[in-house]
Amino acid sequence: MPLYLSSFSYTPETWARLIGNPEDRRAAAEAYIESVGGKLHGFWYAFGEHDGYSLWEAPDNVSMAAVALAIGGGGALSSIETTVLMTVDETMDALRKAEQVKYRPPGA
Repeated sequence: MPLYLSSFSYTPETWARLIGNPEDRRAAAEAYIESVGGKLHGFWYAFGEHDGYSLWEAPDNVSMAAVALAIGGGGALSSIETTVLMTVDETMDALRKAEQVKYRPPGA
């Protein structure tokens, strides 16, 4: 199954709620991805541009998009970005296939 890396940031209101009532959000994240047949591989908080990161496994892009849309539409986040991760083998296949693409730069 494909892997996905999500970065997210909470709204100030969400942080205020978590300060008033601390909650480990890993169980919630796990339930969201399992509802589409996936698995949570990791959940971290961070200092920097984003408040946290999660590593997910999902059956396909549509399933992962559904989870990201549901979470993003819930109002607790100010941002969520999800990146499809490719294995080295997939990247090697893409590199080989790229040779078949007859790209022409604009104006050339």
